[in-house]
Parts: sequence; structure tokens; C-alpha cells
Amino acid sequence: MTSNRPTLLLVHGAWHQPAVWDRLRAELDVRGYQSRAVDLPTSGPDARGGMQDDAAAVRKEIAAIGGPVVVVAHSYGGIPVSEAATGLSEVEHLVYLTAYQLDRGESMFSFHGVPDPVETDVLIPITGDPRTAFYGDLSDADADTAISQLVDQRLRACVDRVTEPAWRSIPSTYIVCTDDQAIPEPLQEKMADRATSVRRLESSHSPFLSRPVELAALLDEIVTARG
Repeated sequence: MTSNRPTLLLVHGAWHQPAVWDRLRAELDVRGYQSRAVDLPTSGPDARGGMQDDAAAVRKEIAAIGGPVVVVAHSYGGIPVSEAATGLSEVEHLVYLTAYQLDRGESMFSFHGVPDPVETDVLIPITGDPRTAFYGDLSDADADTAISQLVDQRLRACVDRVTEPAWRSIPSTYIVCTDDQAIPEPLQEKMADRATSVRRLESSHSPFLSRPVELAALLDEIVTARG
């Protein structure tokens, strides 16, 4: 491993937990990368807090790494990453994997044109069919396993707004997942316009499960070309 190779910090999306990255982390390990996965407090069997609590968890992990970091955010995870990484010199690059790359004053709800609910200190249900939305290119057995591992998600995380997004000061790459049914490609492209560079992957919403080898190779390319 080269001395200047960054650690990859992986940030999961809503309703998920850090173990969702395990397949990808195994492939990154083969390629000589160290990686860590953040445990976001708003998602889990004891879900609590809001987006700022998730951002604090991301900042804590960045500080614990103590060296150069490339942050890879998936889906909702892009929101606390944009909030957390601003002003952190350790963060060399941001990767938004079919993730919410939001601007100042935006929340997940506002980006979709959804009004803020009156009550936010509640759990948010998974809408629609998670098999189709999240795991369209997994085998039935793998999709059933992934669905069984989904956890509670706090609603407040989806309405809290970004203050100063890190991607305005840190180079970023957006990975568009072309078969994603959770965040359709046109919405991804809208956010990808904010990134420094854009890459594409023929996958559904969760390539770390369905295409970990290809995703690891793509992340290696992005890290090698970062700047």
C-alpha cells in the first residue's frame, strides 16, 4: 500500500446499517485499500436524532482515521456527508453514489418538492416495494436477505437542511446508477451537475451488493484520478 493512499470512509443510506458495505469492503481490501463504515444514528433498531447527528458521526469517523480520506456516500448518506466534511482538510474527495448531493438550504424533502411535516420526531416508513426500489439486480435470495436487514429510520433526517455543502470546496465525483428505481436517473443527473466529475454504473440502487467488484474498480479509478 502506498503511503499516500487514502482511507475510504463509507456512509450508508436510510434504513440501512454499516454491514451493507461488507461485500464492497472485501473487494477494496483486495485492492489494498483501508476502509471504514459509519454507523448513522438516525438509522437502526434504536434510531434517534436528525441529520446533524449523522453529520457529527461522520466527522467523528474522519477524525479517527487521522489521515487522508475519500468519503463515499450512498443515497441519503450524501446529505450528512455534505454537511460534515466542510472545512476538513483530511477529506480529499467526495463520492456521491446515487446519493443526495444537496445545495444550501435543501433537504431531501425539499429537493423532491415535499412540504415539511408538522411532526418530525417519528419514524418514516419505507415507501413502495424495497425489492424493486433498492435491490432490482440482486438475486431473490440476496434481495430477501437485504430486506430482512432493513431497520428503522428517523423522519427528521429527511427534513433537516444542509447549511454549507462540502462539495462547494472539496472535489467530488457523482456515480450515476443507470437502473436505479429509488432515485431515478434524471434526478441523479440533476445532482450530478453539481459534481466535479461524473461516472456511470449499470446497476440498481445498491451496487455495493450487486456489483461490488465493478464498484471497487470504479472507486479505485476515481481515487487514482482524484483532484
